[in-house]
Amino acid sequence: MTKLNKWTKHHILSLADFTPSEYETVLQTAASLRSVLFSRTKKVPTLQGKIVANLFFEPSTRTRSSFELAAKSLSADILNFAPGSSSLSKGETILDTAKTYLSMGANVMVIRHQQAGVPEAIAAEMDKLNSGVSILNAGDGLHQHPSQGLLDLFTMCSALDEQNPRLELLKGKKIAIVGDILHSRVARSNIYSLTAAGAEVHLAGPPTLLPQLFGEILDRNQGGKLFLHWQIEPALENADLVMTLRLQKERMSDYLLPSLREYHQNYGITRKRLQLCKEDVKILHPGPVNRGVEISSDVMDDPEMSLISEQVTSGVAIRMALLYLIGTTKL
Repeated sequence: MTKLNKWTKHHILSLADFTPSEYETVLQTAASLRSVLFSRTKKVPTLQGKIVANLFFEPSTRTRSSFELAAKSLSADILNFAPGSSSLSKGETILDTAKTYLSMGANVMVIRHQQAGVPEAIAAEMDKLNSGVSILNAGDGLHQHPSQGLLDLFTMCSALDEQNPRLELLKGKKIAIVGDILHSRVARSNIYSLTAAGAEVHLAGPPTLLPQLFGEILDRNQGGKLFLHWQIEPALENADLVMTLRLQKERMSDYLLPSLREYHQNYGITRKRLQLCKEDVKILHPGPVNRGVEISSDVMDDPEMSLISEQVTSGVAIRMALLYLIGTTKL
């Protein structure tokens, strides 16, 4: 497979520094690889002989399974790390763990950690050692989740043009992101990708989960394409696409929310509320979903409206594209 545009990134740690050309390369590569998932063999030999290590210091069945399937579909060998049975419990440092997988021959490390900055620290260590290993951030603390942001971008663009998903399709579109935005690395990554595409991004959530300062900090780099609302109605009005985020129930114990029931009454995505949106509005959710809290079941299960299943398929295609791009690039 030939790269559609020159790719120069050795690591994928954040979407903050992605260029429009890089977004386009990822979208086009994912579109070309998506067909592999529906073929008889479900494999291409692109990364044959390469080793992908999934180092998930934070549990995540969905993301890890998606990366594992993506690597297998590219014929890579896979090493999976489980913190519960690892030497971390015996005092080994995270960097020493990464070096162990380097010694095993890993070419790409997919890192997920509950603390922001860990993938970047491992990338710096790998570069310091001149290892040639690429690092892919699979979610770090409240910082970034680049592959999720890219799969959401790919899902939206594919919904508008399945054969040729591209950035320009989202230009001028109104996209609402609803929920616990303050603590969401998914929201941060989506804000970067969607504003880069020229979309208007409207954030909506309770003041405790969407402080004014959050928007002011991000808006410095977004060219005035970011809007904050403490009521959901202005965000949904004439929206083309709506993304609702998982409500982290531990926020209840932090006294950031009165109750899940009240949250649903004020910010839950229901069929009635969606009447404010464009008639052909599409709904997304990064999962896992708390049914009846962030979104009602009848909306979630409506194939004409919900893109949630498509997000799962898009996730494998995007992660195949990312592994291919950084796994075959010679710098």
